This record gives sequence, structure tokens and C-alpha cells, in this order.
Amino acid sequence: MKIKKNFKFDNKRQIWRILPTDTGKLVIEERDTEKQQVYFHCLELSNGKTLLKDFQLEEKFWVGIETIKNDIIYFHRYTKPDLPQHIGLIAFDFKSKKVLWETNNYTFQLISDNKIFCYQQKFEGRDYFSIDALTGNLIEELGEKPDDLQKLKDASSGSEFINYKFPEYILNNSANEKINEILNGLKNKFLFSGRTGFILYEDLLLLNFHTVAENNLLNNFFFAVDLSTGKYILEEKLDAGSTHYKPESFFIKDNYLFLLFGKSRVSVYSIFL
Repeated sequence: MKIKKNFKFDNKRQIWRILPTDTGKLVIEERDTEKQQVYFHCLELSNGKTLLKDFQLEEKFWVGIETIKNDIIYFHRYTKPDLPQHIGLIAFDFKSKKVLWETNNYTFQLISDNKIFCYQQKFEGRDYFSIDALTGNLIEELGEKPDDLQKLKDASSGSEFINYKFPEYILNNSANEKINEILNGLKNKFLFSGRTGFILYEDLLLLNFHTVAENNLLNNFFFAVDLSTGKYILEEKLDAGSTHYKPESFFIKDNYLFLLFGKSRVSVYSIFL
């Protein structure tokens, strides 16, 4: 087994979201809450090649990402600053770096194939519509309670996380003897604090845990162990001297490993089994 580092990304700004796409890209959203600025980036997962850097829309802060499909990012606005309700859609092709279309008439619900299902909020209830994902043109008026939309929502529930692996957590001992053996060896070297996150990926064990540092602060560590050989193939300190736990520090999508260092850095690795 082998883990190869593809690239690291760090602009010294707070990373808000990282979104791997199904076309081998990574979209990163950074937010500067003091200056009220949001920046979007897109990189190739295999080598870190920059496809989009420091991109901003006309609205510099009160925008976010609804979804990404076929190398198109669908942004939303907010009905009012500081309120969570979404409104509008902006379809941006990050390969051509062009806005394909935008509308303020609808709020995103879900996307299926090349069709976006959305709604208009009324005083009581909603009216639903389908629009073309590539053009924004209206396809069909669906009424107030479309049965087909509910079926699509049920069918697509959780589909955005297919091919992902997220950590499970151990409070004390694992039911897996191999994992316990590795953990006991590490606990002889470190003073653990809090839960231990792990992903078992074939014969690869990925571990994330916190240790007690000076002044009762916390260090955040990541280890990868090849269980077939017992060798440690990757060791990283993700954060040092933290005042709080950061348990959501790694995950896998397809054969890519994502590690989050502090608030502003992400590193991407390829896993070879």
C-alpha cells in the first residue's frame, strides 16, 4: 500500500467548504468574515493544477454553493443578509470561466440528470418547477405538491455521499484486535484526549486523535498504517496548541484522501492499494 501526496492548498484564509467533484476536481470555498469576502477555487485532484483561483461573483459575500454537476457550479444568493434562506441560481462553468445563466425567480431543491427542480415561495406553501440545468429555461410547472419530485428526493437522498468514507469513532477499545494493537502502541507514546476517529480502507487503517500538549492545549494527529505489514506509511500533525477538538479532520472520496490542517490548509493524497 502507498499514499502519495498530490498537493497542498493554503491561502492563509479560513476554508469554509471543500467539495470534490465527480469529474476529478476539488472546489474550495474560503470566507473572510471580517472583510465579508468569499473566494472560490477549483483544482485538479490528481496534481493540484489550478483551474479557478480567487473567483468572486458580483456579490462578494452573501452567496454560496448549492451543488456542482458536470463542471458547473450552481450558486445561490440569500433572501437577506444574515438569514439562511436561499434564493436565486447562478450557473457558472469553471472550465470556460463563464456564467451560463442566472435567475432570481427560483430556489434550488435538487438536480437530476440535466434537470433542476426548484420552487417559488408563497405566503402559504410553494409552487414547484423544473428548469434546464444548462440553460435555465423553464421546462415544466409542477404545482404545489408534485409526487414525482418527492420520489426523486427519496431516491437521491444520500447519493451525494456515494464513494465517500467518513471516520467512525472509538471511545475506548475497538472490537477489531488489529486496531486495538495499533492504538495501544500509540497510547504508549501519546497522552490521548477525546475520541479517536478511524477509517478502515481495505488493509489501510487511518487514524485521527488528539493529545494533551503544554498548558492543557491539544495537538491533532493523523496516522496511516498498512495493516498487512504493520508499517506506518503516513504521519501528520494537523494542528498544534488548539483550545478545542477538531474531529472532522479527514475523509476519503474514491481513492483520494483529504486532510485538513488547522483552518486554512487542505492536503490531497492518492491512495494506491
